[in-house]
Amino acid sequence: MSSPAAEAVMHEVQVEPVSKAGLRVSEVEYWRRYYLEPDVHYEWNDGRLEEKPVSDYETYLVYAWFTDLLRRFLSVHPIAAMVALEMGFRLPLPHKTVIRKPDLGVVTRGNPQPLLPLDCSYHGIFDLCIEALSDKERPGIERDAVTKKQEYARAGVREYYILHREEGLMGFFRLDERGVYVPMERADGVIRSAVLPGFRFRVQDLLHQPQMDDLRGDPLYCDFVLPGWHEAERRADEEAQARRQAERRAEEASAARQSAEQEVERLRAMLARRGGDS
Repeated sequence: MSSPAAEAVMHEVQVEPVSKAGLRVSEVEYWRRYYLEPDVHYEWNDGRLEEKPVSDYETYLVYAWFTDLLRRFLSVHPIAAMVALEMGFRLPLPHKTVIRKPDLGVVTRGNPQPLLPLDCSYHGIFDLCIEALSDKERPGIERDAVTKKQEYARAGVREYYILHREEGLMGFFRLDERGVYVPMERADGVIRSAVLPGFRFRVQDLLHQPQMDDLRGDPLYCDFVLPGWHEAERRADEEAQARRQAERRAEEASAARQSAEQEVERLRAMLARRGGDS
């Protein structure tokens, strides 16, 4: 039998970490104590800790599908690097300084500050930021849809995407010449990135998350989703065509031989008849 102490340990209730959101800390202290906090992910807003909210599972699936699509694009067109490991970056704004951790950040090769292999934070300004919206509490919605949108625009993040399980709460923005975010055009329901030329997706596909195998024949995606499949299919078609041509040539050669043999037999029979007449 187990001892009372052992049973107590077995039935011990795990204590949820206590959030320190709202606590005033210096930027130095934030980087030293809270930036890499494993239990609660904090951002820093001009001297105060802000806890990053958690999205629901259905919104996570939208985010995961988008991340998979972007990863496939960048593997075929390596024009940028992407990070999705709670990597933060510092935004020195006109009236305050904040440190944000986008759910997904993209750094293009043309960015003056490259993303280095040993970086734990990004020392420049992301070219594209993506946030998976949490709608559990109003402050979470306002933070992504209003506050961060303003901050990212002022810092110079060229494109900003807000992902959600409902289309009405999604947003796709680009900086215009005034440095203000404007909605990106949705020609036929398709978003096309200027930061990542060639990267595009249907908003409806974000909502329904079709299997990547099903996109290989879709003209919108086929050049970066399973492109090897198209090359393999082309080679298979060429090999099949070559086999058909070889079979046709063999059939033609066999028919020619048979015709020649028949002609020889005809001539032999004719000569035999002439010999009999003489």
